[in-house]
Amino acid sequence: MRNVKLGVNIDHIATLRQARKEKNPDPVEVARVSLNAGADMIVMHLRHDRRHIQDEDLLRIRENVKGIIHLEMSQSKEMEKIALKVRPDSVCIVPEFPGEVTTQGGLNLSGKLAELSNLVKKISNAGIEVSLFVDPEPQSIRVAHNLGADTVELCTSKYAASWGKKLQTKELERLQLAAFLANELNLRLHAGHGLDYYNAVPVARIEGMECLNIGFSIISKAIFVGLRNAVAEMKRLIQ
Repeated sequence: MRNVKLGVNIDHIATLRQARKEKNPDPVEVARVSLNAGADMIVMHLRHDRRHIQDEDLLRIRENVKGIIHLEMSQSKEMEKIALKVRPDSVCIVPEFPGEVTTQGGLNLSGKLAELSNLVKKISNAGIEVSLFVDPEPQSIRVAHNLGADTVELCTSKYAASWGKKLQTKELERLQLAAFLANELNLRLHAGHGLDYYNAVPVARIEGMECLNIGFSIISKAIFVGLRNAVAEMKRLIQ
């Protein structure tokens, strides 16, 4: 089987830290443990409300952790400035709305896209790989390609939330068809959102899938089995 990479999202470690506004659990140590346990990439979403990851977390991990750092960020001048300062290895541009509990779906890639195109160009020119978080729809993937993205990350939320073999198969087919198009357009292929130990394997087996970005389920399992074991188990499942 192909060696699908695992990006471990550590946002919710920072959520726990922020509950007391203290130093622990330290995202730097979490990143190190995750990488040592088999993670291929550390994923962080710096939100405008700073509900979990803080600016300092990005800087400290960039400076003190030897590994691939992947920043999820919204389309804004503030986040553009931070990305160009921190210079993560890659950036995924995601939609973000006030008050949402978690990301609700892929980017809206209809209408005027001049600002997004400019953001993609600036980040790419800085030597940072650019990914766009998109729903598994042909039009979104074509637009991502036209905007100059290196990668598309397919939103798997509908697949993850589907119940019953019929609905799950339907959503998995949507992901597979989207992957075929991404492969034809020579876009690198990632997926994530809602994936866990029970539903990640079929997505990992999609042709051309390079990386799954998973956070909440790994951090939740880590409460019971420890972070090292939780990361190692997910890596074993998807590779």
